[in-house]
Amino acid sequence: MKFHVEIFIVCTLFTRRKYFWFTNSLYWIGLPLSLAVGILLYGLTQRSIENDASERFRSQARSSQLNVIAGIKAYTDVLRGMASFFHSVDTVTHDNFHRYVQGLDLARNFPAIVRVDFALDVPKKRQALVERDGYADVSHGVDEHPGVSITQSAEPHDAAVIALIESTADLKKRLGTDIATLPATARALVQSRDSGAMIASAQPSTLDTSPIRPEISLRLPAYRGSHALDTVEKRHDAYKGSVGIGFCIYRLLMQALEKMPVNNTRLILHDIGGHSDRAMLVSDNGGTLLFDSAAPDKTKQQDAGEFSYEMPIDFHGHTWRARFTAPKESLNSSFDTLLPWLALLTGFAGTMLTYALFHAQSSSHLRAIRMAKAMTKELRKSQAKLQLSHQKLRGLAAHAEQIKEEERKRIAREIHDDLGQNLLALRIEADLLTTRTSHRHPRLHERARCTLAQIDYTIKSVRQIINDLRPNVLDLGLGAAVEWQITQFHQRSGIVCELIEPDGEIAVADACAIAYFRILQESLSNVLRHAHASLVRVELRQQEGVLSMSISDNGVGLHARSRNKSGSFGLVGIEERVNLLGGSISISGSPHTGTTIRVSVPLEQATTRPRLDVA
Repeated sequence: MKFHVEIFIVCTLFTRRKYFWFTNSLYWIGLPLSLAVGILLYGLTQRSIENDASERFRSQARSSQLNVIAGIKAYTDVLRGMASFFHSVDTVTHDNFHRYVQGLDLARNFPAIVRVDFALDVPKKRQALVERDGYADVSHGVDEHPGVSITQSAEPHDAAVIALIESTADLKKRLGTDIATLPATARALVQSRDSGAMIASAQPSTLDTSPIRPEISLRLPAYRGSHALDTVEKRHDAYKGSVGIGFCIYRLLMQALEKMPVNNTRLILHDIGGHSDRAMLVSDNGGTLLFDSAAPDKTKQQDAGEFSYEMPIDFHGHTWRARFTAPKESLNSSFDTLLPWLALLTGFAGTMLTYALFHAQSSSHLRAIRMAKAMTKELRKSQAKLQLSHQKLRGLAAHAEQIKEEERKRIAREIHDDLGQNLLALRIEADLLTTRTSHRHPRLHERARCTLAQIDYTIKSVRQIINDLRPNVLDLGLGAAVEWQITQFHQRSGIVCELIEPDGEIAVADACAIAYFRILQESLSNVLRHAHASLVRVELRQQEGVLSMSISDNGVGLHARSRNKSGSFGLVGIEERVNLLGGSISISGSPHTGTTIRVSVPLEQATTRPRLDVA
């Protein structure tokens, strides 16, 4: 309600002409300040939106990187599966190789793979025989014995002749081609043969694909299954050839880009060889361009309106540098574009409103202080009155408690003197009647005996009522009263009770003894009703001018909510009795650990009658 009133005051002030007068200092101070706050909020909001969009773009670029890595891993697994196939079969025919590749269903499962092949190892000494008779270790169909032409170089080498090939295009013409004509390729095949490691082509090839969609090759050695492969010599003897795949890097990367939700994302991929340092990775120069998703006429440099993120991709000894770029507006929604202007407007309007509100309230600051001082003074007076009323109420409670105890004592005395004497006389008459009718009037004797028993029961009840009102044992001292109360509690409940008391007599005023007696009575009653205990220990101690009493049990303990339970005044009554004596009380306990009540009263208070001021 107060906020609405303040807004109304500000709006009223702004509707006045003087607040729009250009010579008013409020206008010239508040307007630049509000505009500065609005511009600041605009910049912060714009930066926050841009940072959020940049982080989202980075996350999507990392996801695309993982997709590319997963694709390379899948193609690597295909190659390893082919090597295992050749390792497990002594002779591979065109038919079973064709069925094996057909089972891979490359078009559906690995759409980027354009060919799979097997290159037969032909040592130098067997090259002439292979050129004359065809492949010795690989069987083909009857009509499929293409001619083999092994190119001779200045340095004779072991040939790697393509003997089997399956592809998505017509590549049968490559059958019989020696892929080890280049010295670097021949060295890589020898190293792969001796180590069993996979090799990748250092440069993309356009022999089987279009120039804008180059092919990357992977090869893995294939060994005979009957040979051990634990040494280089054994791998050399078991070497059969190498299996290879060629995949279109364009298809692989376009699959990753299609999964990015950001439109107009551009991916540029360079092969930077074995370089892995950060400087080479972020450099714009160096490396072989493998892929660029932009059109040939859009190869411009990055501008300030684009997000860019670069990351490495490990490709079997080669490092690919992948650079993702996207226009900033492609990651922002229409609301993101509008939000900075809303922040500017909100900051400007909010600051102006706050400034005007402060100006309106500053004039009433002194009046508010005076009002607060007056209210504080009135509050202090009310607190003093409340404290005085509380003291009077406590005195009245003490007076009422004293009157109640005196009235109990008077009623107990009158019951003892009047009703008790009458019941005793009645018992004597009933006993006399019972004696005289015991022989001659059996039926009357029986009735008289029942009446006598009823009178005895009534006398016992009257004595119990007298003890409840004001036990006579209090006249013998506090120690005797406590011992009697514990004995009665044990007989009534069956709970084991222990009493520890000082050797000497405890001299206290009658009001204090009654208070201690009632505290013990209420505590034992709580134990019987709530504690479910099997042992109660009561200790009276008089030490260093303080009379203390503790009642502890081994019951279920005291819950925190039990002390403030609605309709329960037992603990409240105990605390009030102790406060009236000027003493202190502590109640401790937790679930399953029992409860302990400790009461302490100075002896100077315990041996004098409490002063009651109820005037």
